[in-house]
Amino acid sequence: MVPSPAQTPPFGTLLTAMVTPFAEDGSVDLGAAVALAEHLVDSGHDGIVLNGTTGESPTTHAPEKADLVRAVVDAVGDRAVVVAGAGSNDTDHSIRMAQQAAEAGAHGLLVVNPYYSRPSQEGIVRHTTAVADSTDLPVMLYDIPGRSGVRLEPSTYVRLSAHERIVAVKDATGDVYSAVRSMRRTDLAWYSGDDALYLAFLAHGAVGLVSVVGHVVGRELAAVAAAFRTGDHARAAALFSDLVPVIDAVMGNGFGVVMVKAALVELGLIPSGRLRLPQVPATADEVAALRATLVAAGLLDGSRRPA
Repeated sequence: MVPSPAQTPPFGTLLTAMVTPFAEDGSVDLGAAVALAEHLVDSGHDGIVLNGTTGESPTTHAPEKADLVRAVVDAVGDRAVVVAGAGSNDTDHSIRMAQQAAEAGAHGLLVVNPYYSRPSQEGIVRHTTAVADSTDLPVMLYDIPGRSGVRLEPSTYVRLSAHERIVAVKDATGDVYSAVRSMRRTDLAWYSGDDALYLAFLAHGAVGLVSVVGHVVGRELAAVAAAFRTGDHARAAALFSDLVPVIDAVMGNGFGVVMVKAALVELGLIPSGRLRLPQVPATADEVAALRATLVAAGLLDGSRRPA
């Protein structure tokens, strides 16, 4: 099935997988989280993903996850779709996370392929279906084989798309052509899960982006999408090209949460870049290089380029 170009994106079009701010004592800083969520929505986001990889979900606990969802929904839930991560390699644990997220007011769930266990495709289908059956919330699949160790096969996408609540995919496979094939075979809404491939995914039918660099260039990413959707593809390409140094600075070393927290501190958007082990802070040299990139991009000195 070829999805309609008029398909309504079920979770918005620009989402950022939000960091979880921590206070210096290591506790979750809900005040900082609310302020950051409000900044994201004010900067062009119509969706936010909480308790994902960039939210350091492996090292936050059930009450913290629920409190974070509740606080952000209360703050911006009338202006943006709030999606909560509910994935693990333990199906019963994933179900509990899904139910707790629903009780806390989440609007949707992000369900990653079970990592480390490397189940069969049949195991993935049963796992994901069990999570989807556990609440009334719509589900976004998360295909990231570089972290999970297992990838959704095309036939698995078809099987999962038959579930009434499985409606979208965050695709972090890096394989745009395979995504196009699956878009043709299902009615799932496709989201790029890779900032670097956002424009490429848009060109091939994706409805949106789940971002990391959106923490700092949300307006600019929104402008890329706006130009593309109005048919001004040359402008979209030029705007996206301007973002390449920022994408490289934040994502180039593979430690997005580390670098984006450092960027948020530099920009004054969170008070602390505290992380939980096994994540460790950026080095002084890494922060200096990041800061230089933010200055060159006009993000630090108040001379932000017009989108």
